[in-house]
Amino acid sequence: MNISKSIFILLSLISFNSFATSADEINHLLSYVESTQCKYERNGTMHTGSEAAEHINKKYEYYRDDIETTEDFIKYSATKSKMSGKYYKIHCADKAVVNSKDWLLSELKRYRLAKK
Repeated sequence: MNISKSIFILLSLISFNSFATSADEINHLLSYVESTQCKYERNGTMHTGSEAAEHINKKYEYYRDDIETTEDFIKYSATKSKMSGKYYKIHCADKAVVNSKDWLLSELKRYRLAKK
């Protein structure tokens, strides 16, 4: 097997592995949002975790071609309203309100550490 073919195969496997990892992480984050007891604020309206997950998943489907990493998923699907430009916020009992981006990046970090 020549070197260029070997490199192509290796890069293909790495790319597939990255895609599989991102898909697992995105599915985890969607489940995390769906199962949360926290309230998800979108444009001043509070939503349950399942309502938020449904909305995020719709945006994910819309932006799927632009998403290459889990961080892209968070950026495009779960950070702010495309219409108003307002950031989504998370309201958890006895905790300070945080932007959804920070909340999800924190969970992603925790998830990655647990997978090692």
